[in-house]
Amino acid sequence: MEKKRLIIIDANSVIHRAYHAIRGLSSSRGIPTNAIFGFTKMILKLLHDTRPGYLAVVFDAKGPTFRHNIYKEYKATRPPMPVDLVEQIPYIKKIIKGFNVKSLEIEGYEADDIIGTLAMRGAEEGFDVIIVSGDKDFKQVISSRISLWDPMKGRYMSYD
Repeated sequence: MEKKRLIIIDANSVIHRAYHAIRGLSSSRGIPTNAIFGFTKMILKLLHDTRPGYLAVVFDAKGPTFRHNIYKEYKATRPPMPVDLVEQIPYIKKIIKGFNVKSLEIEGYEADDIIGTLAMRGAEEGFDVIIVSGDKDFKQVISSRISLWDPMKGRYMSYD
């Protein structure tokens, strides 16, 4: 029997890192495309290398989260997303839809909350789960069924 595999992509982490890793790309109309290119290239490599049975891409929803209700200063010092990166997000979402991949964003929750929940539930239901992110906070959910892959560093972390 083939193992069930669930791959969960932390869209904000991967997009942000692609944006900073690749510079100077734009369309003939001047639309910046560096994050679009980097993210799409990563998805294509992931699909080719892993052939996952299940794949989800998770985004942070706009607006405050439940943490802002608990602590008003939550992420108050974090700088806003660069405008030329914000411009690329709708195109990335269209590409994900074009791949027929499920994307999630839930108002009031960060992507990290959704990813952690999906990973834990997936592992409980017998899936081997791979979280694709550069966010070290996910180390806390690594287990015999949940691993972490950092696509920019090519680093894979699993339980041992």
